[in-house]
Amino acid sequence: MRIALAGAGAFGEKHLDGIRQIDGAEVVSLVGRRLEPTQAVAAKYGIGHATTDLADSLARDDVDAVILCTPTQMHAEQAIQCLAAGKHVQVEIPLADSLADAEAVLAKQQETGLVAMVGHTRRFNPSHQYLNDRIVAGQLSVQQMDVQTYFFRRKNMNAKGEPRSWTDHLLWHHAAHTVDLFAYQAGPIVQANAVQGPLHPELGIAMDMSIQLKAESGAICTLSLSFNNDGPLGTFFRYICDNGTWIARYDDLVTGKEEPIDLSGVAVSTNGIELQDREFIAAIREGREPNASVAQVLPCYRVLHGLEAQLQP
Repeated sequence: MRIALAGAGAFGEKHLDGIRQIDGAEVVSLVGRRLEPTQAVAAKYGIGHATTDLADSLARDDVDAVILCTPTQMHAEQAIQCLAAGKHVQVEIPLADSLADAEAVLAKQQETGLVAMVGHTRRFNPSHQYLNDRIVAGQLSVQQMDVQTYFFRRKNMNAKGEPRSWTDHLLWHHAAHTVDLFAYQAGPIVQANAVQGPLHPELGIAMDMSIQLKAESGAICTLSLSFNNDGPLGTFFRYICDNGTWIARYDDLVTGKEEPIDLSGVAVSTNGIELQDREFIAAIREGREPNASVAQVLPCYRVLHGLEAQLQP
């Protein structure tokens, strides 16, 4: 499986590290915004081709599939570009920052029949997989999820502390993780409400947000998001179930009493990004729909669209 990766930034390198662990998978082309830094990352990972133009990679005969780790605002257009070129595509979360763009990607996927997947990593983190296995087996059901997504990001910086060329968004990016995960674990969402704090005077985005969700099953979710939090960073999920309570922190899981859960047997890796990439490659090889396909995650973007309408002044 020969892959082109677009977006040689902080998250792009996470995918490069993950793909290194997958037999028969190789990144053969790397796309970045500026050539010199892109060439440096390509040299670090032994990638033979580096460019600043995605079209250069798509024109190559030795590229089977593309992983997009580019700015949010480019995701939908580039995903459609990849599919039009006959390449399977995995788009990092979010698929788009509007429902119309997300639906356009789905339409193109259905037209081409190619694999199109979105990086909803929480579906693949062993912590959430462990609980999903038990939910599917009928051993427990979610009653409530309490989720905190917290950063301290008052300037336009990425996860490596480097300046970003684009602006992140609490709703269309960070809330997408939890909205999709809640539906994945508790069932279709039938009610959603949101409020947000003041907009940042320079970035033009809300720095704080609160979202409430209700599933068809009756389960509820409360999600708090902030770019203002000067404390522990990341996303923390408390699952309150009919048969136990758990707290998931990325790839780690503890009980409600902070007792560690052994996740070593859940999957072939404890790295959610690697597992996500394994699913993408396996779906292509097996000619099947992947978990977190564009079709599967589109309901999440319908919910985000409705929430955005509530938040409009």
